Parts: sequence; structure tokens; C-alpha cells
Amino acid sequence: MSPLVPGGALASNVEVTAATVRYGDIIQVGGRACRVGNLFQLPNGAKQLLFESGELLTIHARTRLTAVRVLRRR
Repeated sequence: MSPLVPGGALASNVEVTAATVRYGDIIQVGGRACRVGNLFQLPNGAKQLLFESGELLTIHARTRLTAVRVLRRR
């Protein structure tokens, strides 16, 4: 079962790749939690993630990361 987060939303840990990463996913990089603010498609299935804090992360098509995904209740 997923834990509740403030605002009545559900949070779950998910494995993401360049094909499945979404806006709003929270990925821990270098000990800091970074929320994906924008995505840019690159050649060969790679993606560049622009975090809300301004940092960029480029992931290869085969890169696998663990992210927290917040799901709003309907």
C-alpha cells in the first residue's frame, strides 16, 4: 500500500526509464530530491530532464532510476 502525502494524494516508488519518466516525478540525484519540471526528447531514445531547481540530467534509453510518483485522488 502506498503512503498518504499531504493534500490527500498517494505516493508510490516506481522504476522509470527514458520512455516512462513523467513530469512531476521526484528523482533522487546526489542525495537531493529533484522534481522533473520538463522533458526533452533526444536521439536514440534518450531524454534530458530539466528539474524545477534548474539542473539538467540526461538519461540514456536503458537507464533505470527509482522515482517517487505522486498520484492525485479523484
